[in-house]
Amino acid sequence: MSDWTSGYVADISYTYGYYAELNPLRIALGFINAGIRPPNVINACELGFGQGISTNIHAAASQINWYGTDFNPHQAAFAQELSSISGADAKLHDDAFNEFCQRDDLPEFDYIGLHGIWSWISDENRAVIVDFIRRKLRVGGVLYISYNTQPGWAAMVPMRDLLAEHADLMSAQGAGTISRIEDAITFAEQLVAVNPEYCKANPQIKNRLDKIKQDNKNYVAHEYFNRDWEPMAFAKMARWLEPAKMDWACSARYADAIDSIQLTSEQLTLINSIPNPVFRQSVRDFCENRQFRTDYWVKGARRLSTLDQDEMLDGLRVVMGVPRKDVQFKIAGRLGNFDLPSNIYEPLLEVLSAYQPVYISELWQAAKEKGVSRSAMNSAVAILAAKGVILPAQSDESISQAASKVGRLNRFLMSQSRSTTELSYLASPVTGGGLGVPLFHQFFLLATLEGADTAKSLATFAWRILASQNKCLLKDGNPIASQDENLAELERQAGNFLNDRLPIYQALKII
Repeated sequence: MSDWTSGYVADISYTYGYYAELNPLRIALGFINAGIRPPNVINACELGFGQGISTNIHAAASQINWYGTDFNPHQAAFAQELSSISGADAKLHDDAFNEFCQRDDLPEFDYIGLHGIWSWISDENRAVIVDFIRRKLRVGGVLYISYNTQPGWAAMVPMRDLLAEHADLMSAQGAGTISRIEDAITFAEQLVAVNPEYCKANPQIKNRLDKIKQDNKNYVAHEYFNRDWEPMAFAKMARWLEPAKMDWACSARYADAIDSIQLTSEQLTLINSIPNPVFRQSVRDFCENRQFRTDYWVKGARRLSTLDQDEMLDGLRVVMGVPRKDVQFKIAGRLGNFDLPSNIYEPLLEVLSAYQPVYISELWQAAKEKGVSRSAMNSAVAILAAKGVILPAQSDESISQAASKVGRLNRFLMSQSRSTTELSYLASPVTGGGLGVPLFHQFFLLATLEGADTAKSLATFAWRILASQNKCLLKDGNPIASQDENLAELERQAGNFLNDRLPIYQALKII
């Protein structure tokens, strides 16, 4: 492996994932609910952007100035191509962290994001990043950082180290990364089969190995087979960030803040009795056996009164991102599924089901008319956001300014979907972020752009793409043989698309 990789897997590209937590527009709801004043994000940076899908969606779909680096030149080249196509002018580089963080052409940032990479880099690179945050994140600015954490990974650490050691020492000379991964997993299965004491003490390891076998090999390579790999306890993360003057603000995943679905009453009582905020999070991680944290940290938190919280919430805009008929009055948490009272949610959904941006003040007005209390309405908004039913919405001016960039980016991504299944997100200028769009929906959207407007014409368009590559649909896991049967199934799916999904895609200005 060449020196420039610093022990990081570089001969296999990372996945083409999109991570909504990186969207700065999401900060406001989380911060306000946590009683912290959110920042106004003008300049943002993503360190280790992978294929650059998230960075480019956020750059195209907003007026935020984006910067970033990923040391893999293949990934940086693709990310730069996306930026050029959209016209978002994101400043994306292939610098190593120590090179990028010393650039003299970077502004002061309102937001810095790192998704996952903290778990896979050396302490030397961690020190570089913390110093960068100290110098370049402005006062009041936000850091988003996600990482593997203890105690949820504790049992797996020895097995991961064994997998990496096997790949490093036991594989045939010159073997590629995928081959080394497969050999390591095969050996681990042989080890489990002889029933070692380690597996007796940690019976979940077999299931974890089974899952690794099924996972995307590109993901597995980057998750488990880098030289540096450390699931870090929250307290250790807090110590790392102390020199940059960072305070933990809240989770970037809204559901984490809904205590009633994550913690028993006894656990919550214990946690609330702990005055130290860092130790409180450490204990919570034990209660939840957490494996992965997605956190917002802030440099200089400004606290909000209850009145300030309500007024700032009222000023936020949200939009419904799923069909009304698909919304279930349930929410899933660590403790199971919980019913949601329809008398509280129905008035909100009635307003939202026009699929247009609305202010939370409008939701409050509708709720108040039905006798819903302010606290119940605030909780309902948080839960709807946690479920992904509602998404943040930008101002009309920002939507208008982003629309052309999004149009160019989405047209390219949908065009690429004709030959790959890896690009499954498109940008929305309404939400400032990305939306998952299934493969056939992308085909149907392309057909719509070509003027098709009936289920039959959408199905015909999609079938031409599939047939040109000798592909067909599956039913019950088996290929559908005839053209007529494929067209009939595509027409059925296209009809559902026209009725349920196209109105939402259009409202979110995906096309």
